[in-house]
Amino acid sequence: MSFFAALDRRIRAANSVLCVGLDPVPDRLPPAIADADLPRWAFNRRIIDATHEYVAAYKPNIAFYEDPDGWRALAETIAYAEGKSVPVVLDAKRADVGHTARRYARLLEPDTWGLQSMGPTAITVNPFLGEDALRPFLDRDTDGVFVLCRTSNSGGADLQDLQLAKGGTVYERVAALADMWNDADNVGLVVGATAPDELETLRKQVPNLPFLVPGVGAQGGDLEAAVEYGLADGVGLINSSRGIIYAGEGGSRPFAAAGTAARRLTEQLNTYR
Repeated sequence: MSFFAALDRRIRAANSVLCVGLDPVPDRLPPAIADADLPRWAFNRRIIDATHEYVAAYKPNIAFYEDPDGWRALAETIAYAEGKSVPVVLDAKRADVGHTARRYARLLEPDTWGLQSMGPTAITVNPFLGEDALRPFLDRDTDGVFVLCRTSNSGGADLQDLQLAKGGTVYERVAALADMWNDADNVGLVVGATAPDELETLRKQVPNLPFLVPGVGAQGGDLEAAVEYGLADGVGLINSSRGIIYAGEGGSRPFAAAGTAARRLTEQLNTYR
């Protein structure tokens, strides 16, 4: 089964398009798990237990795991999420030339994580180096590839909004290329909820590509636009990270608070579906 087929099945089963970012900052973890063998894994496991029934996917950002214990924690997290029948998006923003790109693509291999197997998984990639840098990811037709297009940070406009001599913007050109690269039906776009006009423009341009839409929650993105333009035939993901996993920060029941935040946001998103 392909990633987007698995995602479609999960969206229907959970009645949710919510993606929860698993970005554990060590200094923000609850004191009760500080002495665990792998505190980030202990945190993620409890977040998954509290939220999985409201979630279509989890999105761990690689930046929060790039150390020896972090890689172990991420491997446990991937296996545990998949054990709950929830697909995983690896937010890695990878791309490079030749043999380096092929090594980066091994993030989608179970042996990289010491796992026996992995379900269809998605990864975020950076299109700046062009198609050959993304080909090792695009050729994995059972896995998903979310191409950065119009990101949720304010500085994204510095390059992505530039007008091209042949017409259109950089982000529109990225979308057109991603559509051309979608021979295996495994390509989506990353488009931020903080750019609702661009979301609308891109949905009209590429009606069949699912979007991964960050920027709701802590970044204050437009929920209605995220749902209206982020989904292709009902498939897409609206991501919240800090707004979910730290919803109970400093309180006596941080994981229950995360579950409540996930349920409420899912209910809000579903009002626009």
